[in-house]
Amino acid sequence: MIAIIDYNTGNLKSIENALGRLGAEYDVTCDEMVIRSADRVLLPGVGEASSAMENLRRTGLDKVIPTLSVPVLGICIGMQLMCLHSDEGDVDGLGVFHSRVRRFSPEDSSPEERIKIPHVGWNSVSAAASPLFRGIPDGAWFYYVHSFYAETCADTIASTTYGKRDFSASLRRGNFFGVQFHPEKSGATGSRLLSNFLSMSL
Repeated sequence: MIAIIDYNTGNLKSIENALGRLGAEYDVTCDEMVIRSADRVLLPGVGEASSAMENLRRTGLDKVIPTLSVPVLGICIGMQLMCLHSDEGDVDGLGVFHSRVRRFSPEDSSPEERIKIPHVGWNSVSAAASPLFRGIPDGAWFYYVHSFYAETCADTIASTTYGKRDFSASLRRGNFFGVQFHPEKSGATGSRLLSNFLSMSL
């Protein structure tokens, strides 16, 4: 069973629909015992980082998530919350990934491309060898909606370039994975990534 962590950040229905298409069994929950008994855990989310972290703290899940031993996948702000710190609301994260979250700025524009903030739309992803990207070609396109990004670091397993800014499209540390893009909105490629996550063995 997959536990989808519900901490009042929205975006859950599209995740549920994507898992349903894959025939996966899931439970949307904030219950610690249900989360700890799951085979896989998803931390999705859209919204503002400091408010989202406050929601996790209020339920005690900020202490639970970093101790999980099963595969965990953070999506969009879910990945950002697993980083060390976010400039959005100047808030400390869960500290799983050794990256800091910054805001895109006009200075990230290149001579060829003046970027828009937020970054909305499809962009290519350059991925290293990882079970999360098994069967997905390097340079595959995924769908993004974000104004903040995780810096590249030793945990980066995939990156995207926006303007002249390279940022972490995906992070991994042990059993913890994160993606900045929305696989549930990225068509067949996103579905393959979710399928990889559901079937991986660590």
